[in-house]
Amino acid sequence: MATTPIDPVTPLHPVVARVTEAVVERSRAGRTAYLRRLSAAQLEKGLRPARTDLGCSNLAHAVAACGGSDRAVMSGEAGVSLGIVTAYNDMLSAHAPYETYPQAIKETARGIGAVARVAGGVPAMCDGITQGRAGMELSLYSRDVIAMSTAIALSHDVFDGALMLGVCDKIVPGLVAGALAFGHLPTAFVPAGPMASGRSNAEKAETRKRYAAGEAGRDELLGSEVASYHSPGTCTFYGTANSNQLLMDVMGLHLPGAAFVHPDEPLRAALTAEATCRVAAIAASERPYGIGQVVDEKAVVNGVVALLATGGSTNHTMHLVSMAAAAGITLTWEDFDALSAVVPLVARIYPNGTADVNHFHAAGGTPYLVATLLDTGLLHEDVRTLAGEGLASYRRRPVLDDDGALRWEEPAESTDLTVLRPASAPFEPDGGLRVLRGSLGHAVVKTSSLSPDHRVVEAPVRVFTDQVGFLQAFSRRELDRDVVVVLREQGPSANGMPELHALTPSLQVLQKRGYAVALVTDGRMSGASGSIPAAIHVTPESVHEGPIARLRDGDVVRLDSLAGTLDVLLDPAELAAREPARRPSGEEVWGTGRELFGALRTAVGPADRGAHVFPGLVPTTVPQLEEIA
Repeated sequence: MATTPIDPVTPLHPVVARVTEAVVERSRAGRTAYLRRLSAAQLEKGLRPARTDLGCSNLAHAVAACGGSDRAVMSGEAGVSLGIVTAYNDMLSAHAPYETYPQAIKETARGIGAVARVAGGVPAMCDGITQGRAGMELSLYSRDVIAMSTAIALSHDVFDGALMLGVCDKIVPGLVAGALAFGHLPTAFVPAGPMASGRSNAEKAETRKRYAAGEAGRDELLGSEVASYHSPGTCTFYGTANSNQLLMDVMGLHLPGAAFVHPDEPLRAALTAEATCRVAAIAASERPYGIGQVVDEKAVVNGVVALLATGGSTNHTMHLVSMAAAAGITLTWEDFDALSAVVPLVARIYPNGTADVNHFHAAGGTPYLVATLLDTGLLHEDVRTLAGEGLASYRRRPVLDDDGALRWEEPAESTDLTVLRPASAPFEPDGGLRVLRGSLGHAVVKTSSLSPDHRVVEAPVRVFTDQVGFLQAFSRRELDRDVVVVLREQGPSANGMPELHALTPSLQVLQKRGYAVALVTDGRMSGASGSIPAAIHVTPESVHEGPIARLRDGDVVRLDSLAGTLDVLLDPAELAAREPARRPSGEEVWGTGRELFGALRTAVGPADRGAHVFPGLVPTTVPQLEEIA
């Protein structure tokens, strides 16, 4: 792809530099071992196509399904072979557009003398559909199933490059981890884009609160939801799916500015074709480089900075940790915390504002975001990306000329300062994410949507072990008081750490009634807690006898997002002497396929280490904040 001269780079912010240095030092052994494996794979292949190492019978099987020019290329010793890993299904709006992508990619590849084929598919499930239901207990585990499925797809070892087709919550992190296992392969992530804007997020949220308060019926609620989620494409709120897409832009795994172009725009098709050509060009070059060289310590820190600057999903306190581990890099929550203190909030996207991702994109989107963060020294510019050397090309936005040719141009200033602002004049001076430590363990809290008078809550607790119990108590108005709601047995080992979005409307109703309200849970919220202070991902989790398992109704808990503490106001000796709550022995987990995932419930690691099931990728130590401050 064409590039233009790079402007001088602003000196790196000292805290970003210190955090990066800490990540590099902490990761030295793991990253060295990972790069050694990549080098061995690259030396083994040299500049020859991967398929030339196959025996004749092996290659015959790989060629058997080919036709026409594809057969000739695959049978010869020249030409690039690209593997497509797709999360397509027509069940989900975000992945339905991928139905036509493989054929378009194949045609583009043929046009440049390459071959592209679908290497395999990966599952893609939707938290929006499974929310509050048993299927949600498979959601987090699906990320690691996707990583393994990606590895199976690429294990035929006939590919010189890869294209990953995936968008949503666990799909992209799983594809990244799987692709990093083949880190020597040039790899592009190919997005599908968001659906057009429907009913506004503010109206949708208001209807949900009215329904929770008994002021609206099911028909009104359903009508509101259908008007919000109405067509193919990613949901338009800024949850994990759209956080994924923003990260892929800023970490250099997309082409510049590709994240939020609509599925049906001609520009989307042009970007997909260009991604195909770009991967093929890297693979055929004299100095090919793979995704394992793109995802380095600087790229990971850039991802954290971009997430914080836009108020992105708290799920990435696990997903980014896990993706980094797949590249031999140890990222910690304390890195998020240290960066959050100096990274300003420059975007207001629902649930941290009323705008959706289409408004963000129209205001300047990721190109403007990259530009303003580079200009203030908050991003590493000296990184390798899919587009080439340096992040400066990612400050340019893709456009089509009148003749349909794709080019990139410098973005103008933000066109809507209520949605996207320069880092020199942000909405908030910090990134709105804090790490909490205290007598209840290790947790994170998203503060970007909290008003100042909700940032510290101290109140008696009411303990629950499922969402149903909480909702029943709420409907009986047993919670009409200052309260810290504790929902335990929701961690990775307990039940796969399902999203707990069903809590938010009711908690907001209690807050609206004038009560001091907070949530403490070993589960996750994806940043959807909104105005409610929520200590989430509490580690150690309840089923591992973490302190949260020893809480009883009436204990007083203090959640202080300003000081970064989470404590039960109880004598430590008394807390330690209590027997932890335990599930009834012999309790079976079955239904909706959950019985098939017992091994993953046993193997999964803690939330603060990525909550994944790959033991070799789990860091052995979690540093204290003072190590990087």
